[in-house]
Amino acid sequence: MPKSLIWLPTVLQEAGLKVSLCPGWEDRGHGDVGRIFGVICHHTATPGKHGNMPTLNTLIKGRSDLPGPLSQLGLGRDGTYYIIAAGKCFHAGQGIWNGVVNGNTNFIGIEAENTGGADDFPWPEIQLDAYHRGVAAILKHVGQSHEWCAGHKEYALPKGRKSDPVFDMVGFRTSVRDILNGNAPPPRMIPATEPAQNGRAGRATIRRGGNNDAGLVKQIQQKLRLEQDGDFGPKTEAAVRNFQSKNGIVPDGIVGPKSWLILDRI
Repeated sequence: MPKSLIWLPTVLQEAGLKVSLCPGWEDRGHGDVGRIFGVICHHTATPGKHGNMPTLNTLIKGRSDLPGPLSQLGLGRDGTYYIIAAGKCFHAGQGIWNGVVNGNTNFIGIEAENTGGADDFPWPEIQLDAYHRGVAAILKHVGQSHEWCAGHKEYALPKGRKSDPVFDMVGFRTSVRDILNGNAPPPRMIPATEPAQNGRAGRATIRRGGNNDAGLVKQIQQKLRLEQDGDFGPKTEAAVRNFQSKNGIVPDGIVGPKSWLILDRI
């Protein structure tokens, strides 16, 4: 049975953010959540891994000492939100924020991909902007202010038990406040279609979970030497990310104008 947080993808997408659904997310969780008061921000602290979201499998399945899911959301270095679970996740542990002590039950956990070290600093601008906007979108949906966003290092007890995330949380909350108050610039959106060329209508932007044209998806699959089934599923998305990375553009798995331009050269 689907858990309570099935609204997460819609809320994030309406904020202009990239979303990738992890199969089974609707029913995943250690039971259901209670009333959501806010968000706890984390970083993965996965050493030596610099892919887009190399910790995703661990967040879903857990570790030897802690069963998954470990957070509702994973945030990739390219600003994509991976929807992991719609139920309770073991992300908070013992702690308190604004008088609330049941972090796993009453806070949504976001694990952003970052080693936490000097080798992964500064954070990619696109990732940090998505972090601000995703937290703001969630807080707006649950009717809370920016003060209900806590870093794990701020929430955790005893003090000093956690050090994530490594960035300054006061400045982070200021950015979230500006978005909530409408004082931040709008996100840079991927155009819905590419510009028309030589009398030909521009092709639509294709993304996983979208209302995609099967013919356009088959064109992409043919270019990337995949099975041409017209379904923009996880395998096709992964191939697109790999293609984008090799060609020096943001590996978001979305085929928009920039990706179409490069695909045309193949």
